[in-house]
Amino acid sequence: MSGKLAVVGLGPGDARYLTREALAALDEADALYGYGPYLHRVAPRSGQVRHPTGNSEEGARARAALAHAARGGKVAIVSGGDPGVFAMAASVCEEMAAGPPEWRALDMRIVPGVTAMLAVASRAGAPLGHDFCALSLSDNLKPWELIERRLAAAAEAGFVIALYNPVSQARTWQLAHAFTLLGRHLPGTTPVIFGRAVGRAGEGLVVTTLAEASAIAADMATLIIIGSRETRVLARDGKAPLVYTPRAVSSVPA
Repeated sequence: MSGKLAVVGLGPGDARYLTREALAALDEADALYGYGPYLHRVAPRSGQVRHPTGNSEEGARARAALAHAARGGKVAIVSGGDPGVFAMAASVCEEMAAGPPEWRALDMRIVPGVTAMLAVASRAGAPLGHDFCALSLSDNLKPWELIERRLAAAAEAGFVIALYNPVSQARTWQLAHAFTLLGRHLPGTTPVIFGRAVGRAGEGLVVTTLAEASAIAADMATLIIIGSRETRVLARDGKAPLVYTPRAVSSVPA
C-alpha cells in the first residue's frame, strides 16, 4: 500500500501568498500535520483530519506523518514560509534517513513557499539585491559560539544578513549580543530592517540603524535584515523609504 507525503510551504501568512501547487497539495491530502497556528491558516475541508502539535515537536511530527503515509495515507505537513528554510523539510529528511526502509520508498515531495526573508525584503525595497545569507539566531540546535563565528564571518565578507528566530521566551539576550558583535564589523549607520508578521494582519515594518537596533522590540514573529556596507536607504517625500543593496560592488573593503 503506497502512500504520499507532501511538505507544504504556506508562505508568510495570508492565503494570497499560497502557490497553486501548495493549494493543490493541501486539497489532495486526507490528513494534515503541523504546528497548531500554521494549521489554523489552512481552510478546513470535509473529511480531512488534522493533527496539530507544539512548536518544538518537529521530529515527532515528522515521524507521525511518515508513519501515516507509509500506511497508505495521503498526508501533508504544513510549514510556515518555505519548508526548506529552517523548517519542516529538513526534519522530514532526517527522520526518513533514520527510519524504516518503507519511509524512504514513499512518494514524497516538498512544495516551496514564500519565506519570511523575501516577504520582509519586498516590503522594504530591495535589501537582498546583492549577495546575502540567512542565519537562525536560535542556539537550541547549535552552539552559540558557532552563531557568533558565522555572524562575524558574514559581516566581514560583505553579506546582507537575514536573521530568523531572533528572540523567544527562553532566549532573551542573544539578539542584543548579536547586534553588539556586528557593531565590531559594520558601521553604526548600517541599515537594519525589522519585519514583524509580514503577510498577516497587523504586520509591521521598522527601518533603523545598527547603532539603534537594540532599542527595537522583536519576537519569534520578527524577521530582521541587517544590511552590508553597500546597503542604502532612499528617502522619498511623503512615502516610506526604500532600502536597497546595489547589485554592483566596485572594490573589496579593506
